[in-house]
Amino acid sequence: MPNYPENWAQMTPEEKRQSRLNATLDTSKMQFPSKEAEKAYKVRQQRMVDVYNVREPDRVPVNLPTGNLPLKMFGVTPYDAMYNPAKALEACAKFNAKYSAELETTAMPWMIPGKVLDLMDYKLYAWPGHGLAKDGSTTWQFIEGEYMTVDEYDDLIRDPSDFWIRKYMPRAFGMMEPMRMFQPFTNITENVHVMQFMPLATPQVQAMLQKMIDIGKAFQEAQKIQMQAMGMSAVTGGLGGVTFAKAPFDILGDTLRGTTNIMKDMFRHPKKLLAALDKVADFQIATILNSPGSERSTVVTYPLHKGADGWMSKAQWDTFYWPSLKKVMDAFINEGLIQSMFAEGSFNTRLDYIDQFPKGSVIWYFDRTDIFNAKKILGKKCCIMGNIPSSMLVTGEPKDVREYCKRLILEVGKGGGYLLCGGSTPENPKLENLKAIVETVNEYGWYKK
Repeated sequence: MPNYPENWAQMTPEEKRQSRLNATLDTSKMQFPSKEAEKAYKVRQQRMVDVYNVREPDRVPVNLPTGNLPLKMFGVTPYDAMYNPAKALEACAKFNAKYSAELETTAMPWMIPGKVLDLMDYKLYAWPGHGLAKDGSTTWQFIEGEYMTVDEYDDLIRDPSDFWIRKYMPRAFGMMEPMRMFQPFTNITENVHVMQFMPLATPQVQAMLQKMIDIGKAFQEAQKIQMQAMGMSAVTGGLGGVTFAKAPFDILGDTLRGTTNIMKDMFRHPKKLLAALDKVADFQIATILNSPGSERSTVVTYPLHKGADGWMSKAQWDTFYWPSLKKVMDAFINEGLIQSMFAEGSFNTRLDYIDQFPKGSVIWYFDRTDIFNAKKILGKKCCIMGNIPSSMLVTGEPKDVREYCKRLILEVGKGGGYLLCGGSTPENPKLENLKAIVETVNEYGWYKK
């Protein structure tokens, strides 16, 4: 369970948020190679705290979208990174030794081992060596599917955990298929119900349990490398503890029903859909707030998929997308957690509806949205980040990058509250374009020295 301070319940949301931010500045339990490194870390962390609070820091901060560049530069493919993570760590270490100071960033290896995914028989994605070419440059590809049928809305609403364990997970993870053999665990109330564990005697369940043990061992191997990678991150600072969440509509639309089906459900089963969205919002709130270590979190980050321009009308957004998402955000804001909303695609038609939160409580990370208009609408209360086009970083020239970043700094960065970064993370940006970003912010991004 979370270990919050004794007076946590009496603190205001603003006090809770500031308490979380202050924790990111505390270096008493951290180790640094030198006093200079610790001082640099504190400067960068204070810069982030100021930006989150929509104030002018000493300089516009930068979150450099390195993507797969560190791996590519040192001959490591995405397949190598997933199935031999030590290679990825070595490539990132070489990249950092050569460019970290100049680029003000620390490259980190991707840490979901391919061996674990293979053992799980994960159905929702393809990856190198598993649906994608081993020698390709692509890391992930989502596989759209129907993992909850329309007649199972009632099961999800009645008992989400039971639905997840005995129906959804066996479909999403082939390893979990034997869980279908069990009855609902809420049936176990007396000694006679111990017989419900009889499936443990079957070869299928025993094989599943053995795979779980094998997965645990694979994670143990990866943890050794992960600890080394985490040791690299103290150089540049960052967000503090980050928790992942999704809009309830996206959980249903991405993970359970699939895009085509949930779009039909808005017309054919609106009441069921709304009830399910409310239930998903409730269990996501409870899960995150009651997770061990949640008191150390600073930011909750969301990839927003199906709320972008063109996915649904304003009436549908107001009915199906925004209320349940706002419910989740409000609950976390009340606990002092900053909401980082990655508005994938364009959110130009949504800007007038999303300025509904206290100052400093929400970060809007824009991909293709008109960020200059977003600054006018949201800039007084929200931290804003993003908008350097991925196409420019991959195919453009440094002069184009400098010109665009200069405009972002001078217009969106005016008054503070702006973090300079890519609109998304390109897989293979040009090194010279990344250098151009840092050079531009160092030339034009200082508020005070």
